[in-house]
Amino acid sequence: MVKQQFKAESKRLLDMMINSIYSHREIFLRELISNASDAIDKIYYKALTDDTLHFDKDSYYIKVVADKENKLLKISDTGIGMTKEELENNLGVIAKSGSLAFKNETELKDGHDIIGQFGVGFYSAFMVADVVTVISKALGSDDAYKWESEGADGYTIVPCEKDSVGTEIILKIKENTEDESYDEYLEEYRLKAIIKKYSDFIRYPIKMDITGRKLKEGSEDEFEEYQEEQIVNSMVPIWRKNKSELTSEDYENFYAEKHYGFDKPIKHIHISVDGAVRYNAILFIPEKIPFDYYTKEYEKGLELYSNGVLIMSKCSDLLPDYFSFVKGMVDSEDLSLNISREILQQDRQLKLIAKNIKTKITSQLQSLLKDDRDKYKQFYESFGRQLKYGVYSDFGSNKEALQDLLMFYSSKEKKMITLDEYVSRMPEEQKYIYYASGETYERIEKSPQTELVLEKGYEILYFIDDIDEFAIKMIMTYKDKEFKSVSSGDLGIETEENQNNTDAEEKENKALFDHMKKILSDKVKDVRISKRLKNHPVCLSTDGEVTIEMEKILKSMPNNQNIKAEKVLEININHEVFESLKDAFEKDKEKLNLYTSLLYNQALLIEGLPIDDPVEFTNDICKIMV
Repeated sequence: MVKQQFKAESKRLLDMMINSIYSHREIFLRELISNASDAIDKIYYKALTDDTLHFDKDSYYIKVVADKENKLLKISDTGIGMTKEELENNLGVIAKSGSLAFKNETELKDGHDIIGQFGVGFYSAFMVADVVTVISKALGSDDAYKWESEGADGYTIVPCEKDSVGTEIILKIKENTEDESYDEYLEEYRLKAIIKKYSDFIRYPIKMDITGRKLKEGSEDEFEEYQEEQIVNSMVPIWRKNKSELTSEDYENFYAEKHYGFDKPIKHIHISVDGAVRYNAILFIPEKIPFDYYTKEYEKGLELYSNGVLIMSKCSDLLPDYFSFVKGMVDSEDLSLNISREILQQDRQLKLIAKNIKTKITSQLQSLLKDDRDKYKQFYESFGRQLKYGVYSDFGSNKEALQDLLMFYSSKEKKMITLDEYVSRMPEEQKYIYYASGETYERIEKSPQTELVLEKGYEILYFIDDIDEFAIKMIMTYKDKEFKSVSSGDLGIETEENQNNTDAEEKENKALFDHMKKILSDKVKDVRISKRLKNHPVCLSTDGEVTIEMEKILKSMPNNQNIKAEKVLEININHEVFESLKDAFEKDKEKLNLYTSLLYNQALLIEGLPIDDPVEFTNDICKIMV
């Protein structure tokens, strides 16, 4: 028996593949089962054109048997088998795939496809085995042959006995090391778990002898173990069934079986596309936010299958970040994969699938918002923040797709509304979409800055998420209406008559306001008459793009850039406090200093900003009380 050598390039590829191509050793079982499925497929396709062959699907299967005592794992199939020449050509030259050649020679028109196309999957067995033995008998042949190899040193092929057509692959499992337990690949539960994970939807039965327990005959409390051959894979994936056959319960069961979450999905999306790229997908919008959603540990992505075989557990390229909450899977026969089938090539097909999925999720969320407001509200409470991040990120490039999905609390409705609903009921003379930011809805309602806008009967959107104002700044306008903070300098409400009155009063009290501004020095940009206050004596407003709420959020970030809002202290000249200011300006400058400091600190407290010197503030209050 002469040992034959792998070709030089094959030896290098074998060494590289065993040590680096596959990221998980358990992949070997997926590869061998996929090859076994291909072997059965080949008989099926031959039967389509050969009248002497009858293909009875129930007669074909794959069997996995573990022999723990002898450290042997056997994967057998009832497929087409291999001749001596095919063993030589397919297993003696690494990366020459018999499946790929067969696919190229055969037109596949019925939705079946050959899984293995790269010819290296078989050699993943060497990641867990010292010796790999292949016993095969080809369809239509009376002879069987045994191919055997201990790795890169070469292989032998000799005649042997085999009763039935098909192939057996026998792995002599490696001894355990300090870093690796190879014995796990002989454990029944582990093998079953790997099959369920990667090969659950192989279309032929995968059988194993499963251990069970039963009462001993004649005993009430003594049990004995027994073994029973069972099919461990589901075979027909839910996504290949007609939607009309499936119920909501079927989708919920699939969601639970795949461990996508412990909740029930709010909505499922079943996609079947047979166009430029063929694929099936089932997507779920969860009900509840995962506990680790906003941590570094959370990993977005969909399960990716190629013809029913799991290729990636988390394919992040299929989802944009703002839809990272979506769970589910995609199955396609058209993807270009690398030789290990673990890593996707960045090709046109993948990008097209991702684009279609993004569009589909967007349209389904819009439908949910329109047709089932309560469910959408439930979804938005969990993931609305992520949609806002999507608007803000990438310099606003996704705002057109997402802005109609956003909701904010309304001062008029006392509930969440959309931007479209706000604009649709704006009075004709209203120039802006008004919003107010704060820590809670209750605090915003008491804010002095809202007085004038509410008095005019205009609706205000309340922002309490730290991302809200940043997202709105990125949208800039909605349906030609600009967003305006109620704290901004110009609210666009003043009439020409009111403006003239304010200008006259500003001129009359210019010396007082200049003196107050000097007292506050670099704390405020300006002190001016308020056009918005009705009942409150004082408030802070801002000039420029950065609002006070934005300043607070930026300050709380680890990489604080010390960005500050340009604050303006506004005085209500119709409040009795103003008379005290004027009197102090004329008679007692020291008292004016005290009043100015108190009013500024009062304005800070209203905004939820820290007072520079709390001790000085309390002393100032005491001075007034004396």
